[in-house]
Amino acid sequence: MKVGVIETHHSHTIVPSVVVQDTSEDPGLMDKGENRYVKFTILKLNFIKDHLSYNKNFWSASFLKYCYMHFKSLMKSPFFSCLSLRKKKDIFIIDPAGNMYYNWLFCITMPVMYNWTMIIARACFDELQHYYLAVWFIIDYISDAIYVADMFVRTRTEEQKLREKYKTSFQFKLDFLSIIPTDLLYFKLGLNYPELRINRLLRVARMFEFFQRTETRTNYPNIFRISNLVMYIVIIIHWNACVYYSISKAIGFGADTWVYPNTSDPEFARLTRKYVYSLYWSTLTLTTIGETPPPVRDSEYFFVVVDFLVGVLIFATIVGNVGSMISNMNAARAEFQARIDAIKQYMHFRNVSKDMEKRVIKWFDYLWTNKKAVDEREVLKYLPDKLRAEIAINVHLDTLKKVRIFADCEAGLLVELVLKLQPQVYSPGDYICKKGDIGREMYIIKEGKLAVVADDGITQFVVLSDGSYFGEISILNIKGSKAGNRRTANIRSIGYSDLFCLSKDDLMEALTEYPDAKAMLEEKGKQILMKDGLLDIEVANLGSDPKDLEEKVTYMEGAMNRLQTKFARLLAEYEAAQQKLKKRLTQIEKILKPVIEQEFADLEEADPSTDKPGASKAE
Repeated sequence: MKVGVIETHHSHTIVPSVVVQDTSEDPGLMDKGENRYVKFTILKLNFIKDHLSYNKNFWSASFLKYCYMHFKSLMKSPFFSCLSLRKKKDIFIIDPAGNMYYNWLFCITMPVMYNWTMIIARACFDELQHYYLAVWFIIDYISDAIYVADMFVRTRTEEQKLREKYKTSFQFKLDFLSIIPTDLLYFKLGLNYPELRINRLLRVARMFEFFQRTETRTNYPNIFRISNLVMYIVIIIHWNACVYYSISKAIGFGADTWVYPNTSDPEFARLTRKYVYSLYWSTLTLTTIGETPPPVRDSEYFFVVVDFLVGVLIFATIVGNVGSMISNMNAARAEFQARIDAIKQYMHFRNVSKDMEKRVIKWFDYLWTNKKAVDEREVLKYLPDKLRAEIAINVHLDTLKKVRIFADCEAGLLVELVLKLQPQVYSPGDYICKKGDIGREMYIIKEGKLAVVADDGITQFVVLSDGSYFGEISILNIKGSKAGNRRTANIRSIGYSDLFCLSKDDLMEALTEYPDAKAMLEEKGKQILMKDGLLDIEVANLGSDPKDLEEKVTYMEGAMNRLQTKFARLLAEYEAAQQKLKKRLTQIEKILKPVIEQEFADLEEADPSTDKPGASKAE
């Protein structure tokens, strides 16, 4: 130990200092080094405490410098370096929502299902256990290895606190019980007791978890639910068959008409016949759809009564679940059919012509056949805005980028426009627009073909196909356009056509937040009109249109409203912060008031001539 001297304004203070061996180069000494640095830290803190009690002016510069230097050297020590390295060490974590965890659930489900089906069968059918003993042992211990690995996976799916919670949960106890090596009792009882592995069935929760996650991932959840229900029923029938055979073996084969026939007959001595006969009896009993030999003994009566009760529950479960699933599967069709019926009633009430009725019915049939009867907004309304925007971008963004005037727009504007695209379906012969109509929408062809036709509706000039678009200039309302905002052609659907529609109001609403993009779109529109000879340059170069000024005023009003909202929010935050500060000052006052009073009391005791605080001069 070395002794150092710290020079303060008041005196020289003797400070103990500890020389500690550097263990950073020797990992074997790290634990000893950590203990020494802990002791070193305690010594320093004790010195600081003594120094504070000794020196009234403890905020001296030399003392603060001393504390800073030693704290800095302490943070560079192997002890703290080791802690920081340990903190930065990467930990392998499995995301419970990821594909890796889902695939692992599939892996753990296989041994769980194997144990639930084969342990009972091997315990009841001796030949099944005896003839394939080596195969069962291999599969058993592979399953046990997967069980052990599953406990490791469970501890890698959460952060440390949640992992500790899992270790104290009831599920952890079940998982631990399921891997107890009860197979060791084979050495005492023999190898023909597979029921010793019955504790492996406690891992069934993992199978249920896998089924739940699969139900949310599959595109055919109703079919999966029905398959799941059938599997549960088959497992119950399988277990009941094994128990029936085991009871027959205990009573004696062929002892009466209810039990399994005598195995002295070669036909009934085969393993396959034993299982199939038991399965057949179990199916007839649990489904209550067939006749079986009546029971004879009391134990047989009791078992059959329990089977009948279970069979009633199974029948009720089948009817309820299958009926519910079929209703869910047909819910969309029933809702769609209700809409068709309402339209039919309306057309009949209004005496609509038969040709028009046929067109409407064919249009509805096309929607249902091509799975276009779903309202996208209704389906996506439960999603958060960001996720809904990402889906819309994934589905429609490439289509929108094909439009020339939107090709170079910033991403934010494109996202706004993508959310405003509306799908529309047109029947054969329907006019999308006619010459002279006011242009309030632009269209993008997703599927189908449109024809630019003459006024007679027959002569075709141009055929527009997938990816084409039209009407983009009319919704910009460009000043100087010779066509104004009116349509310049007749466009008709050749067959059934799927289009995306973007209205002028939606475009202008989106452009209020992007004034630069609006100017760029108008400039592009002018260039297109100039190229086609449809722009009056003199009118285009005139002053601002009153409509433009009106739009600017509207934009300024919106900006003012947004500023008022932000100001109100900031004012509320300021008032809340002010209230918190007042509360903190009140708390500090309560803490400091006794201290201040004690200080004045000490001063009075030291100097009785000192006036009390607040005393008047007269006193």
